[in-house]
Amino acid sequence: MLEYFLSFLILTGALLTFIGSLGLVRLKDLYTRLHGPTKATTLGVGSLLIASSIYFSTYTESVSLHEVLITLFLFITAPVSAHLLAKAALHLNLHSIAKTPENDTEAESDTADAIEKENSADSTENAKSAESARKLSENSDRSEGEAG
Repeated sequence: MLEYFLSFLILTGALLTFIGSLGLVRLKDLYTRLHGPTKATTLGVGSLLIASSIYFSTYTESVSLHEVLITLFLFITAPVSAHLLAKAALHLNLHSIAKTPENDTEAESDTADAIEKENSADSTENAKSAESARKLSENSDRSEGEAG
């Protein structure tokens, strides 16, 4: 029964690794190519390493923790490295084949316009309030000067 489970893990790992590698070769730009190694290949190699750990822990006297540690390291570092690669590509304004949705950019510009109008209205009100306060101050100064 253990052999069937190990065979399943090995075949699953090989299939996922192949799919991830195929995605790395076939996809067009960096942003879409990041999905192959970070998703499918990570799970495929993790499955192979877990199968190896179970096999060597079962058929030898010692517990095999090397593969478990490598799997944990892989699951932690692969998403972080993919995120950093995507962030660097965005910083360099690398072209993507994906189209930017029109609705999102229009909504962002509408929101920015509304915020700008609100800020200008607030600044106009603040200017009017300051002008009113200055006039009141001048009037009170004049009335004190006339009284004195």
